[in-house]
Amino acid sequence: MRADFPELARVTTRWSDNDMFGHLNNAVYYELFDSALNAWVIRETGIDESTAPVIGVVAESSCRFYREVAYPSELEVGVRIQRLGTRSIVFELGLFAAGEPEIAAHGRWAQVYIDAKTREVAAIPASMRALCERALSAQ
Repeated sequence: MRADFPELARVTTRWSDNDMFGHLNNAVYYELFDSALNAWVIRETGIDESTAPVIGVVAESSCRFYREVAYPSELEVGVRIQRLGTRSIVFELGLFAAGEPEIAAHGRWAQVYIDAKTREVAAIPASMRALCERALSAQ
């Protein structure tokens, strides 16, 4: 439900988002999740993944679809923390039609942190950990 997601980002669909069946193509959900999550992280931490010494990479993702959404639509993407480890974070993402309490799609995103140069697993950056801890306390 919408109330389970303390962070919400408004997004709009585009003409090219629909597939031949008249609803959003499955890949578009992942683009919306990725954009909402990264916008939240950048806004709250200032992390620039293109220059950061430690970066988060997606190790696993999934999406469950509950309701169709299509162009033209105003949508909201919710972000919450499912699990915060020392080197990884599991995010939950919810896609909602604007103003609707029930979820249209539920995403799961496991992100592992690595050293940008060596590609070795690394600790979550302090600013990211602080953001996730604040999010967890708000949930």
